[in-house]
Amino acid sequence: MEDFTAKIVNSVRAERSLAARQRDIYDSHRHRAFSIAYYMTGNELEAERILSQTFIRAFEAAPEPAAQDVDAALLKELRQRMSLDLDIPSYTAILTASSPLQRQRGQNIKRTDLEEEIAKLPAMERFLFLMRDVEGYTPTAIAELLRLPESYVQRGVFTARVRLRQAIFARRIAKGASAVA
Repeated sequence: MEDFTAKIVNSVRAERSLAARQRDIYDSHRHRAFSIAYYMTGNELEAERILSQTFIRAFEAAPEPAAQDVDAALLKELRQRMSLDLDIPSYTAILTASSPLQRQRGQNIKRTDLEEEIAKLPAMERFLFLMRDVEGYTPTAIAELLRLPESYVQRGVFTARVRLRQAIFARRIAKGASAVA
């Protein structure tokens, strides 16, 4: 009888510790997942829904998902809700369009302007930019998550950066023109 009681007590402890570990997993990844979901959708409620579904997916796949499992679940949720197409322009097309950017080096950018322009990026470029430049993932890690070549990821991040610079430069030009008028 004592052996049976010990098994029940150990089972209850294991169950509690699993719940505690799952809470820790959720707490350690929720901010990143929510941030990416919010920047991808621009909508707080939709980001909350994506966050919830991400963790439901992750915990269904594994009782204690690793960071890459949570990221994979987030990516699946984003792909269900939006088009993450793979059409990223070539370096040449982007560089040709970016010639006036050389003049804006060293100038500060308002965070609100940057956030608005990030929201306007094509979905895949936005995702790549957020993962690389905001969350700090390596191109290799992003490529593994997306199951794409690393060169594709690097080109997408580069393209997103150039588009952001162009948009912010155009914004400054427009503000300067309206200030003169």
